[in-house]
Amino acid sequence: MGTEHVRCLIIGSGPAGYTAAIYTARANIGPVLYEGIEPGGQLTTTTEIENFPGFPKGITGPDLMNEMKLQAERFGADVRTGIITAIDLDRRPYTVTVDGEKRIEAESLIIATGASARYLGLESEARYRGRGVSACATCDGFFYRKQDVAVVGGGDTACEEATYLASLCRQVYLIVRKPFLRASKAMQQRVFETPNIKVMFEYNTVEVLGDDEGVTGARLRHASGEETVIDIAGFFLAIGHHPNTELFAGKLELDAEGYIVTEAGTSKTALEGVFAAGDVKDPHYRQAVTAAGSGCIAALDCERFLLAAKTDNK
Repeated sequence: MGTEHVRCLIIGSGPAGYTAAIYTARANIGPVLYEGIEPGGQLTTTTEIENFPGFPKGITGPDLMNEMKLQAERFGADVRTGIITAIDLDRRPYTVTVDGEKRIEAESLIIATGASARYLGLESEARYRGRGVSACATCDGFFYRKQDVAVVGGGDTACEEATYLASLCRQVYLIVRKPFLRASKAMQQRVFETPNIKVMFEYNTVEVLGDDEGVTGARLRHASGEETVIDIAGFFLAIGHHPNTELFAGKLELDAEGYIVTEAGTSKTALEGVFAAGDVKDPHYRQAVTAAGSGCIAALDCERFLLAAKTDNK
């Protein structure tokens, strides 16, 4: 099997990857995009999206991703099913291996492999994912107005999500495994001063309870062994995210959490012609709209790079 040569290879198919494909395709770069393990990314596990601009009536995650994919293909992006299994970043053009066999040489790369939310690993949690179980309070909190919800975690993110949900919900249970919060003092104070947040120290979730409509409660076990059931409609995980960067370890600069490091204000990595977009480089915002904007930035940076490289080679 021969080696295919492409000008721009996009790895990943969430809002960042598809937006990068739309922009590079319209610039006549002829991008090739590989969808990866989870075509459409994290949004395919989200039911209703109400905060993406341009959809006043809302849109489901899978539908939004399919619309972006169709838009990219309309302008000539070559969207393919497949997983990048190996990559060589020692020299340009960069070489990638798809599904362990096909080789591609790419003049430029846009990495948009995203990040995955950490879950507890409960079977019941997986059963109700998207039906009351969520890893994004900003995305889904609005659906639980004036209802009772729980947040799992004890760090800054968990405290931030709990206080955000407290502004919408009737009661917020903050389930903390340890006898203390790991969050900053300011965040802890905010939690303790919010009357409708109940902090439950030294509790672990044993089971997420529900019915055909979705989540109805959670069974918790205290460090003492005592069990209790809380009645809730929403169960939010805030125990961190894991960037999907295993493929790039030792080949690109990653921060302490594993996110790709880029030059401030750009999508540029330390390697020329390699760009990063979306949640794979963003531990802070993690929204569909910020990922899409990041994909646009990567495409524009890539376009300028290829144009400069073409001029230099003349």
